[in-house]
Amino acid sequence: MLSNRQLFLLNTAQTSTSPRLIEIEKAEGLYLYGPDGQKYMDLVSGFAVSNIGHRHPRVLTAIRDQLEKYLHVTVYGEFIQAPQVALATKLLEQLPSTLNNIYFVNSGAEATEGAMKIAKKYTGRSAFIAAKKAYHGSTQGALSLMGDEKYKIPYEPLLPNITYINYNELNDLSKITTDTAGVVLEAVQGEAGIRVPDINYMQQLRKRCNETGALLILDEIQTGLGRTGKLFAFEHYGIVPDILLTAKGLGGGMPIGAFIARREIMDVIKENPILGHITTFGGHPVSCAAALASLTVILEEKLMDTVPQKHEIFKAHLKHPLIKEVRGIGLMMCIQLTSFQQVEAVSKYCAENGVMIDWFLHHETALRVSPPLIIKEEEIIAACTVIKKGLDRLSA
Repeated sequence: MLSNRQLFLLNTAQTSTSPRLIEIEKAEGLYLYGPDGQKYMDLVSGFAVSNIGHRHPRVLTAIRDQLEKYLHVTVYGEFIQAPQVALATKLLEQLPSTLNNIYFVNSGAEATEGAMKIAKKYTGRSAFIAAKKAYHGSTQGALSLMGDEKYKIPYEPLLPNITYINYNELNDLSKITTDTAGVVLEAVQGEAGIRVPDINYMQQLRKRCNETGALLILDEIQTGLGRTGKLFAFEHYGIVPDILLTAKGLGGGMPIGAFIARREIMDVIKENPILGHITTFGGHPVSCAAALASLTVILEEKLMDTVPQKHEIFKAHLKHPLIKEVRGIGLMMCIQLTSFQQVEAVSKYCAENGVMIDWFLHHETALRVSPPLIIKEEEIIAACTVIKKGLDRLSA
């Protein structure tokens, strides 16, 4: 009989020539478990998904309760489904009054696609501004926004009329004009190696969009749901986007995304033509129930309040001659090294010693640190100890 490893390699599409091939049998809280008793501390949260940890009891209860009622019943937007209504209401209560209408989808990439569509229809324009080294998803519209040619060339032609700017550079904001439908930027650049923008830059960006009539579309797919110490990172900057994108940490481990805007903008999909944006499984009732439970945990257990302190504990314990910088905000951080060879070796050592850590799509010389918000001080120190031992092996 073939093993799961052999069947994985034989039957499932591979996204690289060297998958990590670590088999997971169970996950709980901060930890992943292999079939032979291996235990791994998850320092990447399934790439900013498991913000409240794996299989949180309140999320599991919400899922079980919804399973007893109904699963999929019809395409999105036709029937009144209590989990969708409850999640929309709870989420919008946490947001500024101008973000008052929500469309649920299945993923962050779908949220990006929906936002691009409504921006074009609302403004009557077709041009977009995106940042170099951005990542907004891998579907064709989202991929078109990626400012890294090597990922796009094999799939061209993609969408036209996209201009790329340097993230956090004020002078480039002049490229936003009255022809621009939307400016799509990450609230903190993730795959570029955790690049936190200056507050003044974000405020000038908001001002420039106001002056030109371009819609500001902030991608908070990685930054949202408490990861930066605020529910959404735009709160750090004193601005409000026209369209907000969320996914990943929203679902408590279940697949869900959303784009959120004021009703005036969202209403463009209702007519001319009707059903201007549709999805079959978007806002799935089980995912919405899980998301509501997850959001409630974040708010009621005040997980965001602990994030700044945990950030400082990581920084205090990540001191090593080979570490050039520990960069980031909240529990969205990176450990800057010198080469990919160092990153790969340390990542492998950490996995062999019970810590899952990874790197970035557009920045291969740094390690990603984005653990669940529930991580404890002693677990942070233990993880940092393993990372530093991995670095010691490089300098031995």
